[in-house]
Amino acid sequence: MLKKLLLVSLLFFQYCLFSQAENIQLISWNIQDFGKTKNSSELEQIASIIKEADIIAIQEVVSGYGGAQAVAKLTDILNRKGNAWDYVISNPTQSPKYATERYAFIWKTKHIKIKNRGTLLSNLKEDIYREPFLLDFYVANQKFSVLNFHSRPFNKNPEAEIKALTKYITKEFKEPIILAGDFNINEKDSVFNALKNHGYAPAVSEKKTTLKKGCHKNYYLNNAIDNIFYSKEIVRIESGVLDFVTLCENLTNARKLSDHLPVYLKFSINLP
Repeated sequence: MLKKLLLVSLLFFQYCLFSQAENIQLISWNIQDFGKTKNSSELEQIASIIKEADIIAIQEVVSGYGGAQAVAKLTDILNRKGNAWDYVISNPTQSPKYATERYAFIWKTKHIKIKNRGTLLSNLKEDIYREPFLLDFYVANQKFSVLNFHSRPFNKNPEAEIKALTKYITKEFKEPIILAGDFNINEKDSVFNALKNHGYAPAVSEKKTTLKKGCHKNYYLNNAIDNIFYSKEIVRIESGVLDFVTLCENLTNARKLSDHLPVYLKFSINLP
C-alpha cells in the first residue's frame, strides 16, 4: 500500500512539473532606446514588470556596447529575484543609417532550454530594415521558435516588410512558431490577412500599446501596434497588455522606461 502511495505521489509530482513546464508566458516589449539611457533604478522597475514571465523578447536594444550591457544588467537583476535567467543578444541588424538595432531574449533556465544562440534572418535584409532574430526554445523536449521583430516606422511602408515576413514564415516553418514585436501597424489591417489565413492568431486585438507624451482627457494610450502572433500549434491560455502606467500622474516616469507597453501571451503547445 505504501509503495502504491509513493508511486502515485511521484507520478503526481512529475505531472505537476510537466504542467508547469508546458505552460509558458512570453512577454514582448519594445523598450525605447534600451542601453546606457537606462539607469539602475529604471532597470529595477523594468525587472519588476517582467519577472513573472518565462521568456522576454526585447526590441530596440541599441546597437553599441551600451545595449548589450543593459541586457546583461537586467538579467543580473532578474537573477537576484528568485529565479535563474539567461540571455542572448543579436548582432546589429544590417539596416539603413540610424535604423540599426539589436534584439534580445531573456528566459528562465529551469524548464526552458536552447541549443543555439539564435540568428538574424539575413536572407530578409533586403526586404526588412531590421531583419528578425530567430531563436529556438525547448520545453520538455518540445521545440518552438520565436521570431523577434521590429518593423520600420508607420510612414515608411511597414506593410511591405510584413508581406515579406509572412511569405517567409508560411513557406519555411512547419513547427510551432511565435512572431513577437512592434509591427507599427494595427493587427486589424488587411496586411495581416495572409498570416491569419495560414492559421496564425494575434494575442491581443484593439489594445493600444504606445504612450502619449501627455495625458488628454485623462487618457495616455495611443496606438495598437505591439502584438504576438502564434501558429495553430500554440494554445493560448491568456494574453494581454501590461499597463504599468495606470494613472496620468505616472506617465512622465513611465516614459523613462519606454514609450511602449509590453504585451504577453501565456500558452501551451498542442502537438499531434
